[in-house]
Amino acid sequence: MTTNRARLTAVLAIVTAALAGSPASARAAGSLTGIKVGFAERDITPEIGMEAPGGYGKAYHRTLHDPCKVRAAVFDDGSRRVALVGIDALAVRRPLVEACRKEIQARCGIAPDAILIGASHSHSSGPTCMILPGEYDHGSPLVKSLAYEKSSCADARYLERVQKELVEAVCAADKSRAEARCGAGKGIEDKVAFNRRFRMKNGLSYTHPGQLNPDIIEPAGPVDPEVGVIGVWNAQGKCIGCVVNYACHATCNPGGISANWIYYLEQTIRGAMGPDCVVVFLQGASGDVTQVDNRNPYVNLAGEDWARFVGGRVGAEAVKVLLSMPRGDFGPADFRVKTLEMKRRVPDPERVRRCVELVQQPPEKVGATEWTFAKEIVLLDAKLAQEPTAKVEMQAIQVGPAVFVANPAEFFCQLGLDIKAGSPFKFTFPVELANDCVGYVPTEEAFGPGGGGYETRLTSYSTLEPAAGRMIVEAGLEMTRQMTPGPIPEPPKAPVFRGQPWSYGNVPPELR
Repeated sequence: MTTNRARLTAVLAIVTAALAGSPASARAAGSLTGIKVGFAERDITPEIGMEAPGGYGKAYHRTLHDPCKVRAAVFDDGSRRVALVGIDALAVRRPLVEACRKEIQARCGIAPDAILIGASHSHSSGPTCMILPGEYDHGSPLVKSLAYEKSSCADARYLERVQKELVEAVCAADKSRAEARCGAGKGIEDKVAFNRRFRMKNGLSYTHPGQLNPDIIEPAGPVDPEVGVIGVWNAQGKCIGCVVNYACHATCNPGGISANWIYYLEQTIRGAMGPDCVVVFLQGASGDVTQVDNRNPYVNLAGEDWARFVGGRVGAEAVKVLLSMPRGDFGPADFRVKTLEMKRRVPDPERVRRCVELVQQPPEKVGATEWTFAKEIVLLDAKLAQEPTAKVEMQAIQVGPAVFVANPAEFFCQLGLDIKAGSPFKFTFPVELANDCVGYVPTEEAFGPGGGGYETRLTSYSTLEPAAGRMIVEAGLEMTRQMTPGPIPEPPKAPVFRGQPWSYGNVPPELR
């Protein structure tokens, strides 16, 4: 009798194990899938006294508010790996990206084209840009003085540290890959971001015309309120990380060195999902979108309150999306890269001559704005001597049913919406300031008769031809159409009703 029972137990164990190993039973039980995912982060907080980026002149960090980080996610579908990297930085330049990609490939084998490095555009972060060490060594003494002594510059020592920590973050994420369940979703946050360009009564468009300016007619462009999210859960059901995409300049100033409003995005998500949840933020198409509401009838927030308001609300919406998304199979992983060669806008020689004269006078005499943009024209003229055209890398990274369409510009919001509208993916997330920095890329309309504003100014930072935006959109859509969206996870189907209504509730009204 005991022997028969033992045999029966053994047979049942074999059958149970076989059923548990089948794909159908795995999905039914809510178990893990074939995709492997890893997350990691590293600290890249700059030192007090380093340059603060975001302007055309010198500024220096005096205080610390919160840490700056690089955060990485690696997705592996069994045949391909892709890496999504978010960095708390105003922008990243091409030499840093190429160096990181090369080292990552050597250490963990991820293809360079499969690595997306996106800057959050934090104006309170470390000196990774604007002018690189040695970038204007070919110029005249005047040009070198304007570039290195009068302009915002990257710090060579800080760049070395960022490269080291970025590579470490990606390699650590790759090493930590484990089977996971994933989901994708999107929510709406429409109270924190506003287009900063307005059509005015004089027929032009102004950037930040001033709060409640009576000459404002209407915004000159849209906003994108969509909060795009990918969430990842491990075998124990713990959310180990997420990727968030939203379009709004990181120009809140919480006071000192800071990840800007992205810090509060991270804090909000971690408050709900756990303190170890890694939040990879990738900036959306926000070249003309900031937190400033020029039509607000009340006083706008400031400093830390503003950063907390933006980051907290976007983070809260991301949490709602994470809590709502079905989890399951999440493949394939794929990537595409296409490099465009674009013309630059060239200043008139007479304008260059006048600007050379202006920058040799004190800014106080010329006027700060006039002097600053004269300096930019002189630097642009020197840049054109070395780089008459610009190479612009377009990249598409697929993660299951989602695709991240990346470009290196401060990209106008309408252009990002155009990519979403033309993409075959339900979850299409434009990413700006990725893998390089080529300055503002407005719509062609912004360069037309009713256009204008700060973003269309010709500077050493923003030089691309008016058609650049359309070219970037077309290239991005071309790559998305070469990919097949993966299936979107769905929750388990409810069983067919075969029972009886709840006996407590299947009664008519009882009035006495």
